[in-house]
Amino acid sequence: MSNAIDRHFAEKLLLTFDNPDEHGVHFLFNEWWRHAPAAVTQQYLEAFRSVPEAEAFLASGYYADPLDLDTLAGYRHETLGHSYYHFIVDNGLEAKIATNYRMLHEHMESSGALDGMPEEFKYAIIRGFQIHDFMHLLTGYDPDGPGEIALQAFTLAQMHFPYMAMWMSVLTTRMTFLEPDSIPTVMDNIAEGWQFGNRAGNIAFLEYEKMLDRPLLDIRREYGIDPAGGGALAG
Repeated sequence: MSNAIDRHFAEKLLLTFDNPDEHGVHFLFNEWWRHAPAAVTQQYLEAFRSVPEAEAFLASGYYADPLDLDTLAGYRHETLGHSYYHFIVDNGLEAKIATNYRMLHEHMESSGALDGMPEEFKYAIIRGFQIHDFMHLLTGYDPDGPGEIALQAFTLAQMHFPYMAMWMSVLTTRMTFLEPDSIPTVMDNIAEGWQFGNRAGNIAFLEYEKMLDRPLLDIRREYGIDPAGGGALAG
């Protein structure tokens, strides 16, 4: 029998397709695994584990303590730490988003709501919330609509991770059935991020919190990213 979308979960999908601000992709990601076909879960695991950097990432299980903004502000100008401080503050971002998500994750796990989610993905998603804004900073993608779309496609190319694939599903469904005027912009940002993610060195598994004193431009160069951000260096 071919795989099919569970009809109970389909109602959750429609909630996100209709209003992703109200019922975000992170809810879909957490809710899906109880309904996911075993073969599909296995395919996602195999794709994720096929990424060369994934093995060491999973073995380390690294999760950093929350970063203090005052401490970040004290790093030398143009270091990763100082640049990250300004990225968070200048854009009015929530500095504790990863901590808040982990609390939600742990609550859902204790209630049994995450049954079926592979352990590898439980770790990867909470770590992913820690490094997401670092990846914005390295790539040069702004934390706005187009930049978020591009970064999700970039990260999907680098991690082969279902959370980002769900993002693509929501984006393409909405542009097809609800917002056809957005098709050129959405597809341009998806294509740009996907291609950039495939050309650049893999930055989706880095332990950024151990690199805060390094110059941002040096890190970009090391991973084949234009020092100005927003593109890969010529190969």
